[in-house]
Formats: sequence, C-alpha cells, structure tokens
Amino acid sequence: MIYAIVLAAGGSRRMGAQKLMLPFDGKKVITHIVDELLASRIDQVIVVVGSDSDLIEGELSQRSVGIVANPDYRRGMLSSVRCGIEVLPSECSAVMAVLGDQPSISHELIDEMILTFGKTGKGILVPCYRGKHGHPLLFMVKYREEIMTSFDETGLRGLLMAHPEDVFEMEVSDSSVLSDIDSPEDYRRETEEFDKEG
Repeated sequence: MIYAIVLAAGGSRRMGAQKLMLPFDGKKVITHIVDELLASRIDQVIVVVGSDSDLIEGELSQRSVGIVANPDYRRGMLSSVRCGIEVLPSECSAVMAVLGDQPSISHELIDEMILTFGKTGKGILVPCYRGKHGHPLLFMVKYREEIMTSFDETGLRGLLMAHPEDVFEMEVSDSSVLSDIDSPEDYRRETEEFDKEG
C-alpha cells in the first residue's frame, strides 16, 4: 500500500494568513490537494497538522483521511514527515511526501508517479521539470528509519543525495512540480495559472 503524508503543519509566516485555508478552485487549498490524492491511486492519506490545526482538521472533517499532530512543527518540514512516518502501518510499502501548499499538483501526476515507480526498480522517485527536482517525493518504506534519524540539516533532499543510485528522476512537462505557495505573489500566480489551464 502507498500512503500519502501531506505536510500541513506550517505557520504561513510569509503569507500573513493561513495559506492552506485560502480559496482555490472553489475549495480551500488543503482540501483541493487532499481531494486530488483521494481521486488518485494513493491508498491512504495522512495529514500532518501543527499551526492552525483546529481550522485544518475542521476543514477536512468530511474527508476520509488520518490526522496527525506535530507538536514540534516549528522545527521544519522534516519533523512533519517523521510524524507521518511514525504512524504508518506495517502494510505500507511506499510513501509519497506531499506539500500542503502545492495546490496545482493533480491526481493525473500522482498516478503517473505511482505507475512509473512500479516499473523503475528504484526506491525513490522524484518529479523533475527541465532537470530541476520538484515535489511530491515518492520513496520505499525501507528508508523509514534513515529518515527518522538522519537529514536534520538537509531534509528529504538528503535522502536523494545519500542514495543517488536508487533515485529515478521522472521528467514532466508541467512546472507545477516546482511551485508552492509561500507569499501573496505565489498565491496569485498559482490561482491565475490554474484558472488559465482550467
């Protein structure tokens, strides 16, 4: 089984408001992302919350997802990845780490990643646009312990650097794998791009 861990714990300091609760395609950003995952080949979705956890939990209360609280979310994204990994059941074989502020990813991209992953024989798959690594990241659960104990300085990038021989770079034609929302300018760009394509 492949589990998605959605990283939704950040405080949105640069945005000035909780970015995951901003409107996107008639929903909230976080709901749009979760719905894309639920529409994909992902088997289960876990959402890691921290800042504004009540808001985000309430927003997702009608979705079939697991919610995990990260009390140390100020320590960064890797701390949320670890919170998600800690609750994975034994039947989980692979993990997709998904940014909670990357609303332009689609279930089509997620499905393409999963199907490609199954054919590569590699333990890590990263989508790339024009040679640049993006998100989400898909990896075998065999790396669980290493992620729990390593890469404090580098985050999941460190996993790619530690195992280059086990990484498959999946080239995509859409720059959305490089795009997330950190500022009002980012949000404006993402909504305009999505509306244009829709």
